Amino acid sequence: MKFLLNRIAASVPTLLGVTLLAFFMIRWIPGDPITVMLGDRGGDPEMIAELKSIYGLDRPLISQYFQFLGNLLRMDLGKSILSHNAVLDEFTARFPATVELGLVALVWSSALGIILGVLAAVFRRSFLDYSLMGVSLVGYSMPIFWWGLLLILFFSVLLGWLPVSGRMSVMYDIPEKTGFLLIDSLFSEERWPAFWDAVKHLTLPALALGTIPLAAIARMTRSSLLEVLKEDYIRTAKAKGLGVKSLIFKHALKNALTPIITVIGLMLGALLTGAILTETIFSWPGIGRWIVQAVNARDYPVIQGGVLLVSLTIILVNILVDSLYFWVNPTLRK
Repeated sequence: MKFLLNRIAASVPTLLGVTLLAFFMIRWIPGDPITVMLGDRGGDPEMIAELKSIYGLDRPLISQYFQFLGNLLRMDLGKSILSHNAVLDEFTARFPATVELGLVALVWSSALGIILGVLAAVFRRSFLDYSLMGVSLVGYSMPIFWWGLLLILFFSVLLGWLPVSGRMSVMYDIPEKTGFLLIDSLFSEERWPAFWDAVKHLTLPALALGTIPLAAIARMTRSSLLEVLKEDYIRTAKAKGLGVKSLIFKHALKNALTPIITVIGLMLGALLTGAILTETIFSWPGIGRWIVQAVNARDYPVIQGGVLLVSLTIILVNILVDSLYFWVNPTLRK
């Protein structure tokens, strides 16, 4: 409990720094919500001054910032300038889509990354090892926007196997009970056809988003496992004739999990930020695309609230990962 309280307390300055960045950096970009709202029509100075007064944009920045902090203390993130909906409501409506995408990407990349890392460590300095690590390096270096476009070109345009955008075809009317379409589709009337349609829409974005975590997890698994395999107790187990399968999965891999869990936790945070590009490319209606649209429209409350809530999510994930260390590595509890 003391550990959790210390971690939560240490997160407060981080969140304060996020509020500063989210509030001031967007205002350094040329333009403002009123200019974007009026568009090419422009508007006379009196109309512009009246609209700025309505949205509180005519006051000094410091005054606006402290009002923003005061509203945060009351759990009020404000309302979108464009839609006039509460920022928190818009966030909660889109957050399940981003979580579903991120979790699917993390699950497949973690499972495959650990398997590939174990194979590379077991067959160290072999052709398989060099091939797997070479492919992982390419995957880690591949920009998401380029990789996403290649996936669309191959699987959607050339082969026509998978849809390009969205979460589900318009032919299915799925009542959103949880916000996760993979789950909600199973409780709909169409059930399996709707579920399969949701899977097909999710495949390309999850594949694009999970490529970088896959490469990082595979490389870390290989490195961590090789370090453990050098330990004396592993040599002793080998000398006693313990099989390779038991040696790896019952002894070595468990002790190699701590840095792997670290990378997986960091990758979960990276998935939330990487989802900005992925959701934009695949028109995925999640938090990333929502924030990009808000930046283009200079919707200050959405940007401030969205960035803050995403940062809070990443901080909570990191606290959870740190807590898992105590379960995986008992020596940390001493």
